[in-house]
Amino acid sequence: MQKPVKKVVIAGGGTAGWMTAALLKKVLQDQVEIELVESEDIGIVGVGEATIPPIQLFNQYLGVDEKQFLRETKATIKLAIKFENWRVPGESYYHTFGAPGANIGFCSFQHFWLHAKQAGATASLWDYDLNYLSCERGLFNKINTQNPVYEMQYAYHFDSGLYGRFLRKLAENSGVKRTEGIIEHVVQDKSSGFITELHLKNGNKISGDLFIDCTGMRKLLITKTLGVKYQSWENLLPADSAIAVPSERFPTTLPYTRSIAHKKGLQWRIPLTHRNGNGIVYSSKYMSDDEAHQTLMTNLDSKPLDEPRKIKFETGRTEQQWHKNVIAIGLSSGFLEPLESTSIHLIQAAIVRLLKMFPNNGISEAMINMYNAESKREFETIADFIVLHYHVNERDDSDFWKDMRNMTIPDRLKEKIDAFQSSAAIFNDNNDIFRDASWLQVMLGQGIQPQDYHPVAKKYGDSALLNVMQKVLAEKQKPLSSLLPHDQFIAQYTGG
Repeated sequence: MQKPVKKVVIAGGGTAGWMTAALLKKVLQDQVEIELVESEDIGIVGVGEATIPPIQLFNQYLGVDEKQFLRETKATIKLAIKFENWRVPGESYYHTFGAPGANIGFCSFQHFWLHAKQAGATASLWDYDLNYLSCERGLFNKINTQNPVYEMQYAYHFDSGLYGRFLRKLAENSGVKRTEGIIEHVVQDKSSGFITELHLKNGNKISGDLFIDCTGMRKLLITKTLGVKYQSWENLLPADSAIAVPSERFPTTLPYTRSIAHKKGLQWRIPLTHRNGNGIVYSSKYMSDDEAHQTLMTNLDSKPLDEPRKIKFETGRTEQQWHKNVIAIGLSSGFLEPLESTSIHLIQAAIVRLLKMFPNNGISEAMINMYNAESKREFETIADFIVLHYHVNERDDSDFWKDMRNMTIPDRLKEKIDAFQSSAAIFNDNNDIFRDASWLQVMLGQGIQPQDYHPVAKKYGDSALLNVMQKVLAEKQKPLSSLLPHDQFIAQYTGG
């Protein structure tokens, strides 16, 4: 449809809708009119409270003041996820946002660490990671340095409902129009099938050139109207249910998410400044709702603040996330369980992708195809990373873990595991948001032991290498004296 895009209509609010509205308006300004349609009567899922570091770039581009953001969204700092009981019950490891040690030339740090272990070094890989050292001590501070050895990558835990309201204020102040109402009927052009109008129950009619479907799992525009099919990934990620409940915050707020594997599901615990976010993710094939409820509440550790809420979902993605003049963003585009806190990032990535390909004088099939291909690759690489956690386990306490260990995995993932196991090498797809350090930590944490390492690491004699590694350990320890207890940092930084 060779028609200039002068108006974008966003169907649905929540985190996805208001993130989309805020960034589109910031970039496109007055070149495009933006109207968001939502209803206070329609609830949002609102359990996505943990993020990954690129959220900082999103906020910074919007001109968000970090201190104000932390205050208004009840946010805390996130340095890592601690995985408990994942390989076997009783063991834990961290997936941090940092990176251990430092790479030398074309040789990654893990190769030197593996050689040092053979030479008698006893430090774990994580002992060389400042994020890990800070997590173990409950510390954080903003370090003003250009030295990558001292770099601390971080993200946030925040109340997603409050974040949506925060962005709504910002978007409306910049010129986004909000219309209250429930969408009752969707009008399509008879020849092209493009959506032309949304008719609301209150009688309003909203016209536009490009429509963004942020209606969540209802998929009102992309699936119910345009008929785009949903591709289920339950064969790889069989979880289809979650129960969420807020609870009282702990006296000490640690700067990481906890992911606790139970006999048949996983429990999350996310610390905010006003409460904890808790939940359990499970497959109804292996665990009943009653058993999941009991497991969650028995392991809550602080007083619940509301009644537990069940959420049903199906892992997977819409086969086309851009079809005709509709782009699905957020839960309407697909869902990958919250194991690695990727839901909000997928919203961010979709908006950025749209902006890079934003149609000026018309929507082209070439543009749609490129957008869909990139979206597909991104979803698949994230799914691979999540599957890795489940697949590489040694638990034998339930059929769930045994089945996950024995399932058929994508060839891409199998090749990655095999390469690491044989030579400690990590090969990443350009579309993979998780870089080498992330794959390294999870593969080692899940018990994959490399059989060899890079020949460059062998050029050092044992005593020389042990001396170098000891110096790296000492360097990683130096910034700790300038860090603050996490709660103290939040209070001082935000003025709270």
